[in-house]
Amino acid sequence: MSEELKQLRDKIDAIDTELLNLVNQRARLAQEVGKVKKSGVIYRPEREAQILTRIQAQNSGPIANENIAQLFTEIMSQCRALEKPMVVAYLGPSGTFSEEAAIKRFGHAISTQACDSIDDVFHKVVSGAANYGVVPVENSSEGAIGRTMDLLLQTPPTITVCGEILLPVHQFLMAQQTELSKINKIYSHPQSFAQCHQWLKENLPHIPSTEYINASSNADAARQATENKNAAAVASKRAAEILGLTICAENIEDDPENTTRFLVIGAQNVAVSGKDKTSLAMSTNNSSGAIYKLLAPLSEHGVSMTRLESRPSRTGLWQYVFFVDIEGHQQDKNVSAALNDLDKKATFLKILGSYPAT
Repeated sequence: MSEELKQLRDKIDAIDTELLNLVNQRARLAQEVGKVKKSGVIYRPEREAQILTRIQAQNSGPIANENIAQLFTEIMSQCRALEKPMVVAYLGPSGTFSEEAAIKRFGHAISTQACDSIDDVFHKVVSGAANYGVVPVENSSEGAIGRTMDLLLQTPPTITVCGEILLPVHQFLMAQQTELSKINKIYSHPQSFAQCHQWLKENLPHIPSTEYINASSNADAARQATENKNAAAVASKRAAEILGLTICAENIEDDPENTTRFLVIGAQNVAVSGKDKTSLAMSTNNSSGAIYKLLAPLSEHGVSMTRLESRPSRTGLWQYVFFVDIEGHQQDKNVSAALNDLDKKATFLKILGSYPAT
């Protein structure tokens, strides 16, 4: 070993020791904070958002901001776990994009509960069996997830949206072997099939559409592919790792910007972070110009709308509920005034939650 290399490694060892001491010092301070606040609430989305924003603003590289954010998320996750174990429910089984989203937001120092359905995720949170739930709400290619939106309406007002997670979705073709010509059947979730339609058509033209088999989740698709040596699955890289499948092709989604937005739900009202978003659900009478009049208070009070979706209200023919995301926190002066005026115009209004914007 050269003297120069030894000196560099000695410096790295010294920095590692300093990092270890500082991380443990941070953990002890986090424990003290838990004793002082005495609220029993361990996860503070607004506080963690402020930390990540500040850290990324101070980051001079060479590590990218995205990776710095994940590193500090893991540190905060370990510190949280010292206060109290936290249970997070997600749409399972293990290996789904929902699990990946949960880990991206909360880190690895959590107890996870894989659920069979979005309904079950909501039930775990409502019943108190889980502290938080992670559910998909929309995909940039395939649009809104109707079941999540319906359940947001049905849950008690004590359960709110506590956060959002934007997860770039990369699809992988996996099988027990890598020869595409030997594959005669593909398993996947319907949305993943839709997201990879063109790639599959161009690269696996010999497989008829009847052999595209829908699965309840991508992870389940990967499991089914382990049972047939001539079958493949479209799923996440993690699913392949968990089930021991070989990656045949990477990033096969037709849209390289393909992203799924997830919501975090929990029995918690989130304080102002400084860069927030508020989600609403509302209805109005079915009359000419009704939606324009309903949304007018947002414009009048200078509140920007970032999303508008409609869903059948299930209360009458051609009756709809509108899901709206706006910039700002419901405690902000202009947002509060807009919501007050909106409540007077709407036949139904439910504030789903205010939370840090991603």
